[in-house]
Formats: sequence, C-alpha cells, structure tokens
Amino acid sequence: MKPNSHQFTYVSVCFITVVAVAGILVFMSGRVDAAEKAIHEDRIEWRIKDMHAKFKITEAQEAQWAKIVQVMREDAKNMDALTQARVDHAKDMTAVDDLKSYGEIAEAHANGIKKLTPLFADLYANMSDVQKKEADTFFRQGYLEHGVHKVNAKNSGKKSTVK
Repeated sequence: MKPNSHQFTYVSVCFITVVAVAGILVFMSGRVDAAEKAIHEDRIEWRIKDMHAKFKITEAQEAQWAKIVQVMREDAKNMDALTQARVDHAKDMTAVDDLKSYGEIAEAHANGIKKLTPLFADLYANMSDVQKKEADTFFRQGYLEHGVHKVNAKNSGKKSTVK
C-alpha cells in the first residue's frame, strides 16, 4: 500500500488539539494555572489511549508505539512552555515580539510533526491491513472535523460537502 497524504494527517489531529489549546491560552490574559495544565495533560493522555485502542496496537508494536508516545508528550510539554511564555509576556510584548512568539510556537509545531512522522511511518509499515484502515479513517475524520472545509462551511452558513 502506497502512503498518501491522508495517511499522516493523524499528526495534525494530535497537534491541532495542542495548538487549539495553545491558541486559547495565547489570547487570554493571565497565567495558566495548575488545574488548566492538568486538564491539558489529561487531554493528551486521553488522545494517546484513544489512538492506542483504535489502532489495536499489538504487543509486537509496543516498542514503536512507545517512541511515538514519548514524542507526543515531549511536544505537548514544549508547546505548553512556549504558550505559557507567550501568556506571561502578553501585556508587555510589542507587535514584533508577538509575531516572534507566534513564530516560535508554529516552528515547534512543525518540528514536532517532523519528529513524529517517521516514527509513525515505521509503525504504519508494520500494521496489519485492518489497523492501517482504522488509522486512515481515524486521521481522515480528524482532518475533516478540524479542517478548512468545516470552517468554510460555518463561515458561509452552508453545510460542508467534502468529496
């Protein structure tokens, strides 16, 4: 089976969650308290468990899965730290500082995807056809749920039609 662009959109699902939380935090004033961080960490852990269950990770695949999980957790912590720094300095940032801060977050997001993609590609290559189909569906649905089609449909007041 030849990989296509949709097979790796799962990375987007993972990071969209992180970026969505980061975006909310970026535009609010004040500090992110321990309870909010705990909620975000719980969300990441839920995502990891959900993916593990849906992909039916086998015992033989656990070592590869563990590498993916490690990168997901590290990237979530990195995004949290960058977002917290942005929130902490929001009141005294210039427009240029704001753009630089946003750029750091976007770059961290891109770097996380770059780290995660080859790890998932290795796991994907060792998945059964049933697992691959589940992964493809999982990420394709995540793309459609969070992708531009939904946003464009909402903005136009019409239902989204994705072919």
